[in-house]
Parts: sequence; structure tokens; C-alpha cells
Amino acid sequence: MSGRPTIADLAKAAGVSVATVDRVLNGRHRVREETARRVYDAAKSIGYHAVGLLRQRVFEDLPQYRLGFILQKPNQFFYQSMAREIENAALSAPSIRVVPQIDFAASSTPTAITEKLRAMAARNQAIALVGPDYPAVTTVVEELKERGIPVFSLLSDFATGVREGYVGLNNRKAGRTAAWMIAKAATRPGKVAAFVGSHRFHGHELREIGFRSYFREHAPEFEVLDTLVNLETAEITHEATLNLLQRHPDLIGFYVCGGGMEGAISALAEEKLARKLLVVVNELTPESRAALAEDLVTMAIATPVAQLARELVGLMVGAIDRGLAAVPGQTFLPFDIFTPENI
Repeated sequence: MSGRPTIADLAKAAGVSVATVDRVLNGRHRVREETARRVYDAAKSIGYHAVGLLRQRVFEDLPQYRLGFILQKPNQFFYQSMAREIENAALSAPSIRVVPQIDFAASSTPTAITEKLRAMAARNQAIALVGPDYPAVTTVVEELKERGIPVFSLLSDFATGVREGYVGLNNRKAGRTAAWMIAKAATRPGKVAAFVGSHRFHGHELREIGFRSYFREHAPEFEVLDTLVNLETAEITHEATLNLLQRHPDLIGFYVCGGGMEGAISALAEEKLARKLLVVVNELTPESRAALAEDLVTMAIATPVAQLARELVGLMVGAIDRGLAAVPGQTFLPFDIFTPENI
């Protein structure tokens, strides 16, 4: 397609007639919502100049929901992917118009998180947050609950018993799976370690608990070292990995329970340790995919981000429609497993 896309180009991309596109653009006669959405999606994909008008035509008569999302680390591939999938889930929600507001927390301090929560609550009907578990955060979640604004914990739980629901992986099972992989793949018993981003991230804590409990129950001949805190930064993880290798030359492997895996990968590459250690990380990103291909990483446990976004948007809309639940819930999604042989 050369030059500015025409209405004929749009009709072809959407798989409909020019007359149907005209009806959607000009509001002439009713067009099925599914067809109108297909025209809108095609307009976005080809860069059609009237995509704004199409959005208005497609969504103007639908009930509107304003949903707020607070994610972590805006420069990380994983959270960029999550933001895109939330937008996609919002646009594809049937028979409603979902207006997502996505923001990122500059830091994980209680003050930064609570300020973001209150700011989001001023403009949205429901909020989902990736954040640590602090008493101050629970207090704000309670305040919002009293105002009828449901708050969902995303990926890592917080404010249990107060928040509306948790959506993410079963983190204890993820930790046990990481331990299972290392124990089964090891040629001999030895020392193993785990990195967490912070002891305030409930999800990291559960992964560490699962990791330790598996070795305690099924492979007690392995020695699980003291847990390392990396603040989910590549720089700290790099230095901590090098220090770990220096202090424990008999190390068998380790699990990065949260973020910062890029630092561990760079340290392993620097020390030329491909195929020498059993390493499990979270999420499939360009860095972890390359590390799997180079045998620096043994396994990546990944969140099905698109499925999570769809489930989350549906739960948030449901909470707005039905009101706050009497008993807070939790939604566990099955995680994906990637190895060097299936990337």
C-alpha cells in the first residue's frame, strides 16, 4: 500500500465492502458491533486518517468504564508488553467502552504508591496495581473501598482481605517449579540460591517460599543459601551474581524470583558459564530468550500477559457493575514454561 490509505484500502483490510465502511464512518444505518470493531481495528493497523472518527462512531453509544492501571518500571520490556495488552483488552471488550489510564510508579516506596493510588482514584472507577505490600497501601485501599472504588492487586498480592481481588500467577507454584527444574536437571547435589526484588513484594516472597519448600520436601541434599535482595535492578543483580559465584564456587544454580534477571545474565556471560549453572528466571523477554538460546538460562517461567489483561479488565468491569464483593477473590492464571528447546 503506497501513499495515504483510502476508504477502499480500509474496506479491503477489514474484509468488508466500501458501503459498510461508509456506514460506519457516517453513522448511516446500524452496523453490527463486531463488524464496526473490525473496521476500526483495520483502520488502526493501516494508519487510516479518520481512525479517531471511527473510534467515536464505534464506541459512542456503549456504556463507558474508566479503569486505572499502575505498573512498575516503564522501561522494561515486560511492563511495556503489559501496557499494550491492557490497551488491547480494553478495546476488544464487547458491548462496552473501556477507557484505560495506564501509569507507572516512579518508585516502590509507600509514599509514591499511595500518591499514585489516590491520583488514579480521582479519575477512575476501578484500579489495578503492581506494587509492594505496605500497611500504608492497605490503608489507602481501605479508603477507596469505602468510596466504592475497587482495587485489584496485579502479579503480586497486597492488602489481602481488603483489596477486591488478586490477578496473576500462583507464585508459590512458580517457586516450586523453579526448584523442581534445578533439582531434576542437576547432576549432583549442591548449593542453590534465590534473588528477590524486595521482601515487601508478596509475590517474590511466595516464590521464595515455594522454592525453599520444594528442596526441603523433595531434595534436602541441596543447600539453599540465604536469599539475596536485588531491588529488581540489573546493576545490583550483576554484582550480586559475581559475588555469589566467587563466594560459592560449588554453586549448582539459582532462581531470580522477580526482576533484574538481565544483570544475572550479563554476569553469567561475562564469566563464560553457559551450560555450567542451572538458572531459572521469570518472563520471556528479548534478553531471556537470547540467554535461553545461548544456554545461559535453563528455564523461563512466563506470565500469559494477553490472557491476564483480558481477565483483569473483565473482573474490574464486573466489580463496577455488581458492586464490591463480600469476600475478596483471587484469580490464578496458568504460567508458560520456556526452555532452550521450545523458544
